[in-house]
Amino acid sequence: MAQCVQSVQELIPDSFVPCVAALCSDDAERLTRLNHLSFAELLKPFTRLTSEVHMRDPNNQLHIIKNLKIAVSNIITQPPQPGAIRKLLSDVVSGSQPADGLVANVITAGDYDLNISDWSVKASVPWYRNWKDTLMEMKESSLNTATTPWFESYRETFLQSMPASDHEFLNHYLACMLVASSSEAEPMEQFGKLSQEQHRIQHNNDYSYPKWFIPNTLKYYVLLHDVSAGDEQRAESIYEEMKQKYGTQGCYLLKINSRTSNQASDEQIPDPWSQYLQKNSIQNQESYEDGPCTVSSNKNSDSNLLSLDGLDNEVKDGLPNNFKAHPLQLDSSSDPSNNIDGPDHVKSASSLHETKKANPGIIHGACLTLTDHDRIRQFVQEFTFRGLLPHIEKTIRQLNDQLISRKGLSRSLFSATKKWFSGSKVPEKSINELKNTSGLLYPPEAPELQIRKMADLCFLVQHYDLAYSCYHTAKKDFLNDQAMLYAAGALEMAAVSAFLQQGAARPYPAHYMDTAIQTYRDICKNMVLAERCVLLSAEILKSQSKYSEAAALLIRLTSEDSDLRSALLLEQAAHCFINMKSPMVRKYAFHMILAGHRFSKAGQKKHALRCYCQAMQVYKGKGWSLAEDHINFTIGRQSYTLRQLDNAVSAFRHILINESKQSAAQQGSFLREYLYVYKNVSQLSPDGPLPQLPLPYINSSATRVFFGHDRRPADGEKQAATHISLDQEYDNESSEQWRELEEQVVALVNKGVIPPNFHPTQYCLNSFSDNSRFPLAVVEEPITVEVAFRNPLKVPLLLTNLSLLWKFQPKDCSGKNDEEVKELVTSEPEMIGTEVISEFLINSEESKVARLKLFPHHIGDLHILGIVYNLGTVQGSMTVDGIGALPGCHSGKHSLSMSVRGRQDLEIQGPRLNSTKEEKTSITYGPDRRLDPIIIEEMPLLEVFFIHFPTGLLCGEIRKAYVEFVNVSKCPLTGLKVVSKRPEFFTFGGDTTALTPLSPSAAENCSAYKTVVTEPASVCAALTSSASSVHFGIGIGSQPEVIPVPLPDSVLLPGASVQLPLWLRGPDEEGVHEINFLFYYESVKKLPKIRHRILRHTAVICTSRSLNVRATVCRSNSLEDEEGRGGNMLVFVDVENINTSEAGVKEFHIVQVSSSSKHWKLQKSVNLSENKDAKLGSREKGKFCFKAIRCKEKEVATQSSEKYTFADIIFGNEQIISSASPCADFFYRSLSSELKKVQPSAHMEKQSVEDAVRLIQKCSEVDLNVVILWKAYVVEDSKQLILEGQHHVVLHTVGKEAYSYPQKQEPPEMEPLKFFRPENTAVSLRPSVEQLSSLIKTSLHYPESLNHPFHQKSLCLVPVTLLLSNCSKADVDVIVDLRHKTTSPESLEIHGSFTWLGQTQYKLQLKSEEIHSLQLKACFVHTGVYNLGTPRVFAKLSDQVTVFETSQQNSMPALIIINNV
Repeated sequence: MAQCVQSVQELIPDSFVPCVAALCSDDAERLTRLNHLSFAELLKPFTRLTSEVHMRDPNNQLHIIKNLKIAVSNIITQPPQPGAIRKLLSDVVSGSQPADGLVANVITAGDYDLNISDWSVKASVPWYRNWKDTLMEMKESSLNTATTPWFESYRETFLQSMPASDHEFLNHYLACMLVASSSEAEPMEQFGKLSQEQHRIQHNNDYSYPKWFIPNTLKYYVLLHDVSAGDEQRAESIYEEMKQKYGTQGCYLLKINSRTSNQASDEQIPDPWSQYLQKNSIQNQESYEDGPCTVSSNKNSDSNLLSLDGLDNEVKDGLPNNFKAHPLQLDSSSDPSNNIDGPDHVKSASSLHETKKANPGIIHGACLTLTDHDRIRQFVQEFTFRGLLPHIEKTIRQLNDQLISRKGLSRSLFSATKKWFSGSKVPEKSINELKNTSGLLYPPEAPELQIRKMADLCFLVQHYDLAYSCYHTAKKDFLNDQAMLYAAGALEMAAVSAFLQQGAARPYPAHYMDTAIQTYRDICKNMVLAERCVLLSAEILKSQSKYSEAAALLIRLTSEDSDLRSALLLEQAAHCFINMKSPMVRKYAFHMILAGHRFSKAGQKKHALRCYCQAMQVYKGKGWSLAEDHINFTIGRQSYTLRQLDNAVSAFRHILINESKQSAAQQGSFLREYLYVYKNVSQLSPDGPLPQLPLPYINSSATRVFFGHDRRPADGEKQAATHISLDQEYDNESSEQWRELEEQVVALVNKGVIPPNFHPTQYCLNSFSDNSRFPLAVVEEPITVEVAFRNPLKVPLLLTNLSLLWKFQPKDCSGKNDEEVKELVTSEPEMIGTEVISEFLINSEESKVARLKLFPHHIGDLHILGIVYNLGTVQGSMTVDGIGALPGCHSGKHSLSMSVRGRQDLEIQGPRLNSTKEEKTSITYGPDRRLDPIIIEEMPLLEVFFIHFPTGLLCGEIRKAYVEFVNVSKCPLTGLKVVSKRPEFFTFGGDTTALTPLSPSAAENCSAYKTVVTEPASVCAALTSSASSVHFGIGIGSQPEVIPVPLPDSVLLPGASVQLPLWLRGPDEEGVHEINFLFYYESVKKLPKIRHRILRHTAVICTSRSLNVRATVCRSNSLEDEEGRGGNMLVFVDVENINTSEAGVKEFHIVQVSSSSKHWKLQKSVNLSENKDAKLGSREKGKFCFKAIRCKEKEVATQSSEKYTFADIIFGNEQIISSASPCADFFYRSLSSELKKVQPSAHMEKQSVEDAVRLIQKCSEVDLNVVILWKAYVVEDSKQLILEGQHHVVLHTVGKEAYSYPQKQEPPEMEPLKFFRPENTAVSLRPSVEQLSSLIKTSLHYPESLNHPFHQKSLCLVPVTLLLSNCSKADVDVIVDLRHKTTSPESLEIHGSFTWLGQTQYKLQLKSEEIHSLQLKACFVHTGVYNLGTPRVFAKLSDQVTVFETSQQNSMPALIIINNV
């Protein structure tokens, strides 16, 4: 149970006090009325004695009475009606509420912090550890739990309002005060009349109420004297007369009203009566002269509201509508009428209130001074000392004498006497009648009742030992007689007496109480007495820390007959559970819920709400979602009924935002209740700020902001640039690529340096982007905010009139703030246009995004705060309990049942900061400013459209498309550039002015190339032309990825559009390629905040296999060309058709092979076959051989180093100008990308290799590039198309094979692990064998076959010329050694052996590119085939100390045939 203000040792004596009646004359009552008090009320604050009282017990022992209190009340001749008592108890409970504003009492029990009631003592009771220590602290503290003042008020009122009954005498009148005024004409005569009236009431059979303790009631005569108005001498004389007549012990002169009511305002006197008068007592009641205080039938203040639970909450006739549900009655037949407004309404119900409730305007005791207070206190003491206690003492002695005499009688004789005394009693009873409370009634003079009277008297004067023995004796007699009501009463008081005995002579007999409760409840059917038992016993058990037993007792008395009683007892049981040694927190919560339910049924809405709120503390956050939902739902309804609308909204909000496990129908019901309550709240303050709505959920961090117009859809062959849109998913790798592209072009524009204040352009902001800076938005360009919603419920949500909520701070054109900084919130469409979505439906448990737009029309600072919308449900078959669907005020495709207007804020938490030590050790977050854009001045806006842009190409295929640039803004744009990681994929064409006429066939076939018709005669010869890479944007030091777009006048005016041709070449690898284009442009007017803008486009091209080209170059063995110069080379080209016929390609025609080089050019084709039509079917391979010669010296000398010579060898009748666009463009682009791959390694070598080695290396280097141009014949939809394309092969080194497609590099094998450090030996740089073998080119001239008559001459001598050619630009020392013998047996076997005659070693020096011939003789001894390639040639550079020597073995064998004739 909850902590009480009084201990149980104080509570019980205060609940059972001697009762004194008061009978006043009219004049006496009028005197007290001047103070707005009756006589009984006047005495009430002074009825507790301030000093100890002594009396003698029957054994003449002195007995001390402490803190004795008496109860004085006016005589009421009608018993209180149960309905009135119920109303009174209900009012007492509802009038006592927890005080607002006090610090809450928090009890920690286990994992729970329970905020229980009214003051702050925090006790920690963990379940598993330290609980003993904590409990000891709690025990020592008197404030270890919460008080429940409503329960104490109920208990006090309940005990005071118990009607007197025949089986016990505790609240029977022991004495009667007869009060008359000294101002009456004949006071003594008035006393006589009052005495007769009292006698008539007590002894006349017409009055069964009130009850009197003994026939000889003590009469005490009181003369009231008004000091301010009366005659004091007369009063004294009357008092003397009274003393003579009634004795000094039986009368008293009480002087009051020492001042008039006019003087009351001069001096403030304490008002001790208010605290008593506010408690409605049912004992002191009187029908006042100034009008009967009837019970008005006030309507409950909430009765005019629409009830949420479908019940009509009107209070009829001053009582709740469940009036019959909890009767507080003595027995079922005692009161035939349950209605206060019966025929005796004015007579009995007028006494329902002791006074009208304390009115703050009324001052009680206004005519009384502090001296009067002392006089009243003195009067009460005198009455008790001189009158009441001697009377009680005498009565106890008389009763004791009877008891002793009774003990002397034999049992049989006594029982005969008993039968004689109890003539009205029928002795033989059936078993059922014995168990009936009305089965046995004792007459007033019965000896058993005399024992009970003595016991009650001893109890009232705190003589608990004697009281216990008397109760115990009476109990036996009653049980023997099966008088169960009497026995239960004796058991109850015997148990209480045993508990209250000094020194605890015997333990508290709890089983007595249990028997008494069971008897009252089950046999006597008297719930009032059973309840009194429970209240007393529970307090006693609680004081002994037997909380479990107390709880069980309280719960046992809960029943359906009284909701109020059940609620209070359940609440006390809950407090018992939390005060146990191991607090049972969940049981506490469960019983608080039960108590709340019963409070609700009893009409105690505030208490019901409090109970549910306290229980919620336990259930909250434990995963018991259904329990939480029930509690929140009830809290919501109770709060709504009490017009605590904010609490109601909050409770319903909790039901909706938790992950509910309720069914869809239940969730729908919850949602409609919430909307209904919410609507009521919003109607109270229609002009107030929009409140926050709980649904739908918003994932704030997933909010995306997009600056700019939506992408236009494809229009026929026109395809808009993909740019950025909200439909694209964020890809970290991709965004990094775009950033690099933008950095490249910005660096180029700023002369190779990225400005320090450069930040990559971000059109779409999301949780992955850098949102630490304020984003820039351009005026007149829309801002789209994508909000991610989630509906957690199983019912659909309909949002209507959904729009963004924003705050805008405009600036003037100079960029300064206006003088008046206006904060405009969704009210100024001329500043910011706001898009409104009329309907947005989110289905059950669906996640959905809404895209909301703003249109800024003015520069300034914009802050997007959140969203505003009407929340509603789609009209279904379900309606709110007790509420029909409201007529929808909405005309859309979905019919709204009910909707409320509200908002949700978009609050995005920035990224966790983790750079400095302070940030790492604390949890701090950076700003996220994606919703706070700065609106800046107008900027140009570019749109790009691609026309006839292909989606599929063959590898190397050339296709012509068009690109259209449109300026859709009001500002001119300039500096248009495009940057891509794959510049070899596209070209806008070079700026060559030499326009070659297009041939008719090229125009017919829509060829992408420039062609000229050629004469058939010059088919095999090469046609040469030249072009500089500067014209194609490939200059030294520039970035080949950044390509300026050739706009006319380099400016695009507002509204203007330009179409430019765009040639595309399919990438060399097959597969799907994503190629990123970034278009960069600037405004003509330079703005400080934003320098440039970009537009992105991602082209997706699917390439399929076409041709595979391999080429090698080797030195020609013929040392002289037509001009007698050496240095010719042969180029071997293998072309293989690797196309699979899926693409519908029938065959490939090689139409032209071109070379491009600074030093070499193709001279002619040396194909052996005469078939000039180079066709390749599927999987066919063709071989081509071309002769390459050096360009003329004068050409090389006069041309710049960037000038390339193009030579075309044509296999058809049209020459494609390979030095013009687009052929040269793609050649240069592929060359630059090839150089980019090769350059880093080559550069490292150049720095570290010595000059000599570099010279040697140069010999084997060749700078020759081959371009193979082809046509493919494709059948598609029964039409034949001609596709064209080109492949490039870059030849770097003599003898090394080169490919047109990138080779897959195999991963290097893992080297074995070394466990020791290798010695640091300097390795001298040596050229490779291949490089050295290229220094000197050798060739042998001899007859291929020779006939020799061996029978005539045995030796055959053959002259052989050895030509040595220096390929390098330096002088070379050469050693020719003829002593070399072939040692391998295979070569001996095949070629036989021969001998060189003459000098065996030659030493000579060759000048730069010099050719030298040596005349040798070979000697053969018999016929055969011989290999003459045996001379070893060693070479070294003349000016080098280090000799690099290597054998100059010719790769081809020099075979000679010797025949015999």
